Amino acid sequence: MAFSAFSVLPDLAPLLCGALLAATGSAKLFGRRTARLAAGTVLVRVLNDGRRATLALRTVGAAELALAAGLLAAPAPLVPGVATALLGAAFVGYLGYAKATAPQSSCGCGARAQGPIGPRSFARAALVLLGGVAAAAGHTPWWSRMTDRPSASASCVLAAAALLFALSADLDRFWLLPLRKLRVRVFGHPLPPGSGQRVPAAASVQLLERSLAWQAAAPIVRSALLDSWDDDGWRVLRFTGVHQDVRGARPVTVLFALDRDATLDTTPNPAVRVSVIDDRTEEVVPIDLLRAVGLRTALPLAT
Repeated sequence: MAFSAFSVLPDLAPLLCGALLAATGSAKLFGRRTARLAAGTVLVRVLNDGRRATLALRTVGAAELALAAGLLAAPAPLVPGVATALLGAAFVGYLGYAKATAPQSSCGCGARAQGPIGPRSFARAALVLLGGVAAAAGHTPWWSRMTDRPSASASCVLAAAALLFALSADLDRFWLLPLRKLRVRVFGHPLPPGSGQRVPAAASVQLLERSLAWQAAAPIVRSALLDSWDDDGWRVLRFTGVHQDVRGARPVTVLFALDRDATLDTTPNPAVRVSVIDDRTEEVVPIDLLRAVGLRTALPLAT
């Protein structure tokens, strides 16, 4: 059965690549989070402007949608297959450059994920490259192949869907996070009270995201966590952002500082310090963050 499914892969590659590119392309072109995704990528530094980085990401999304349409509609997708392979090669090259020059930047690949570039990002780009090569080598339209070999085609589609599901950070909340919660319930918390172990940065981020400081700065923040370090009892968390004022939009760095030993279990209401720094002038940007959230009972904010 495995060999049978593999034998139909070249003819089904246009369907698989087309569906993938349609999903990622529509997220980039029409998604509301595109500007936030772009701000966390290396494009902001290369283009020196958040709006141009957003435009570049939307342009890539439009190209992905065009290729998806060609792959899904063409009976013999040689040209869109070759173009898809070239796009995949460009993705791999871009990720390599971003990883070498800005290791903590986001790839901007999906609809929601903003974490640093990792093996899964390269694996998805490689799949686009290999899928384009396979599509260009196909000879039978994918709809005909699915009719001729329904069992093998279904097996191939399910296997490809499972692979893409595992490689997509956007979908972690559906399977990876539940597995992690199950592991904690079965084996216990990895940082029991009094263990003396260092609190992971992810735990600090989880605590931060429940604070008033995060709610107030959310309109400015445009990335996931890029860096963290401990200083004199504080855990400093660094994010990129975009600040809009009378001079227009400008890239900024948003720094949050909270107790380095605090977790949801030990300190559910920590004080959080916030600093917004202009990336161009390296000066602190004076912003009244509390004005953005109004009056409410929430976690304390120290500025």
